[in-house]
Amino acid sequence: MSTPAHSGETISIFKVEPRNESGIVVMSPSQEPDGRLGDRHSAYHENISPPLIWTDVEGAQSYAVIVEDPDAPQEKPYIHWMIWNIPPEAGGLPEGVPLAQQIDPPHPIIQGRNDNGDYGWFGPRPPQGHGVHRYYFQVFALDQLVEVGPDTPLAELLNILKGHTIAQGEMMATYQAPTSQ
Repeated sequence: MSTPAHSGETISIFKVEPRNESGIVVMSPSQEPDGRLGDRHSAYHENISPPLIWTDVEGAQSYAVIVEDPDAPQEKPYIHWMIWNIPPEAGGLPEGVPLAQQIDPPHPIIQGRNDNGDYGWFGPRPPQGHGVHRYYFQVFALDQLVEVGPDTPLAELLNILKGHTIAQGEMMATYQAPTSQ
């Protein structure tokens, strides 16, 4: 049995060194006991963002979340979601974050472009027959707001995160294409 091709680049969390050794615990009530993300969050189904819960980090001024699939058959991990300037008191994100560049003015939460070309969440949609893919929900606690707009590419966002991450954590979920559509 052949192994599917994967991206050759590491996910974002391994490119950022937080100041604190203690990590952030990240969870989702939509993740099944076996690690699988619920169907409603897949682009094969309702394509709504899953709820996320994380532990607070003392001194955090905002949070950023990046969701990537390193099992995508392309050079870099597939970006499913980039969202930043999440208020420190939020403690997570609700299910079904609206697809928009900015949310919740006057303290705007910013959503960047995913690799589908839209702003906000794009759920798992691994190719048929490509096997199980892993989705890394990476949470970064920051010492400031991020002063860049929604068209900021991941590389530029990462450069900012490298200088301002207090702590970080991740949750890995899995998803596989349905056998029939």
